[in-house]
Amino acid sequence: MTAPDPQSAAGAPPASGAPEGHADADHATGGHRRNRRAIRDGSEQGRPFVADASAGRRAAAQAGRREAESSSRVAGIGGRVAGIRASAANAGGQASRAGHVVGERVGRPVLRAAQPAWRATSRTVWPVLSPVLTVVSPFGWVVLAAGVAALIAGLSFGWQELLVIAFASFAVLALSVVFVVGRSAYTVKLNLAANRVVVGTRAVGSIVIGNDSARALLPSRIELPVGAGLASFHVPRLVPGASHDDLFGIPTARRAVLNVGPVKSVRGDPLGLLRREIRWTDAIELYVHPRTVRLEGSSAGFIRDLEGQTTKDLSNDDVSFHALREYVAGDDRRNIHWKTSARTGTLMVRQFEETRRSHLALALSTSPADYGDPDEFELAVSSCGSLGIQALIEERDVTVMVQSQTLHTETGRRLLDDLSGIEQRQSRESIVHLAKTAGEAVPNASVAVLLFGASVTPTQMRKASVQLPFGVTVIAVRCQPGAPVGRRMIGELTLLTIGDLTDLAPALRRVNA
Repeated sequence: MTAPDPQSAAGAPPASGAPEGHADADHATGGHRRNRRAIRDGSEQGRPFVADASAGRRAAAQAGRREAESSSRVAGIGGRVAGIRASAANAGGQASRAGHVVGERVGRPVLRAAQPAWRATSRTVWPVLSPVLTVVSPFGWVVLAAGVAALIAGLSFGWQELLVIAFASFAVLALSVVFVVGRSAYTVKLNLAANRVVVGTRAVGSIVIGNDSARALLPSRIELPVGAGLASFHVPRLVPGASHDDLFGIPTARRAVLNVGPVKSVRGDPLGLLRREIRWTDAIELYVHPRTVRLEGSSAGFIRDLEGQTTKDLSNDDVSFHALREYVAGDDRRNIHWKTSARTGTLMVRQFEETRRSHLALALSTSPADYGDPDEFELAVSSCGSLGIQALIEERDVTVMVQSQTLHTETGRRLLDDLSGIEQRQSRESIVHLAKTAGEAVPNASVAVLLFGASVTPTQMRKASVQLPFGVTVIAVRCQPGAPVGRRMIGELTLLTIGDLTDLAPALRRVNA
């Protein structure tokens, strides 16, 4: 089998002669050259485009790097600025602390060093300025301030009227000085007929004013403070060696501790711009005691017991033997002393000294909630004073308590002095709290007396009696002016109601009945 011709197999046209073959070869060779040239030309023509794209990418990359570098530089600058600010703030804080420390270290020694000088200056200057400044009355200071204000405003705005007001104010103050200058050479004595009076009576006193100088003294005015009030006396012209006395009376409508005095001589102008006072005496205390009544015998409800103290009162049925006496009809036959009766031929009976416990506790409520009106409180104070005085007269120990204090009971006078100054005070402590306090303060008392007004309820009374120690006889005195005398039992508590101070003794006798 004949092998195919490669050219025919490739599809080439049959060679018709040599010239055609060479032409095709040349043509093919020229085509390849043209293709290579085109490729070269294309490559030469494409290089600028490729270079331009690479340059753009490089420029963009460089721009990005520059922007990043700029951002980093800005961030670095911002960080440095923040650091500078923080350093400045830290430096400022340190400077402030340093200044504070320096101020403390420097200022405190300066102040400490200046204090003695300030005190010395005050001690030197104030005694000089005080007599001048205290002479000017509040109204005088107002006139002086108005004059200064009018003077400043008149000079500032050119108002003649304000200048006239200013100079008129200064002129009036200058003329007022004439009324307060000068010296007084008085000798003054303040006397009270009694330093202690019972409420309702009149306290009497006198003021004696003398002139011990070698010249006559012009008329003046004397002032005498009495409690919250003020009494004024006119002193005439006194020649050398002369004296003038004034009597005065102090009404005492209620209990109080009054300060009478000090006596002061007063000089001043008619308008009251200046006022000069000179103190001549000290104050005297005047005690206005509550009204009290005498409680006869054992009407105070005293209890006899085995632990008591003997008294001078004789009894027929106690354990402290005193003496023998003849038999009297009605005497207890168990007290007959048979041996002595057989020897004398007359019935003789033993006689004893009465014994009582040594302590009486009085609890007076000062809470306004326990009273309906002030009259109830005054009646309770008088009842407390009457019971306390009676206990001291019968040589018994007594404790008197209120919510805020324990009163003095060494003598009857001291007890009444303390009762003179007792006032009602707002307090959360009721009669129940007061009874508890009394029980803790006087646990060995035989009798405890609670004094209050009509506002205390039976429930409160029962609670109060429970607060006291077991075995203590509890007596409650309800003070209600105008109420009838009454006695009732509330558990172990004996309640007495009185409408007047004179009802106290009959009411107490009912306790022993």
